[in-house]
Amino acid sequence: MASTKNPETLKERIKLEDYRGKWLVLFFYPLDFTFVCPTEVTGFSDRLEEFHALNADVLGVSTDSVYSHKAWLETPREKNGVAGTKYPLASDITKAVSRSYGVLIENEGIALRGLFIIDPEGILQYQVVHSLNIGRNVDEVLRVLQALQSGGRCPVNWKPGQKTI
Repeated sequence: MASTKNPETLKERIKLEDYRGKWLVLFFYPLDFTFVCPTEVTGFSDRLEEFHALNADVLGVSTDSVYSHKAWLETPREKNGVAGTKYPLASDITKAVSRSYGVLIENEGIALRGLFIIDPEGILQYQVVHSLNIGRNVDEVLRVLQALQSGGRCPVNWKPGQKTI
């Protein structure tokens, strides 16, 4: 997928193999310059160091073009932009990736709020899909990532540092 990994050229493509050896939090969002989406994109960015400390990267994907992503990344947060975002946004303009993850709303051409955690071997370990109107909880994504990394059976409301079953 085309991405903003190099925001100057917009020519650096991203593929899952790029993340082998690390955990990947891959999330889809409907559209740039909307209402809930910037809160999620910036929310993950503001906590990126916590993901990196867990050997995880974050990648946001929508069906917008990389040119739209770049404009959004250059727009200040107070103007509904995501300036300062510290991870790349990828363009699924063909909608093939959104479709393959089962999050594409075909008649609208946009993605649902799907989130997928992929382990360092490239195996999908977690998935959740939210309504378009409901943003994800970064604390919960971090908790699930830590639960997956614990290697144990984590009971309801498990938190890092607690015993597993």
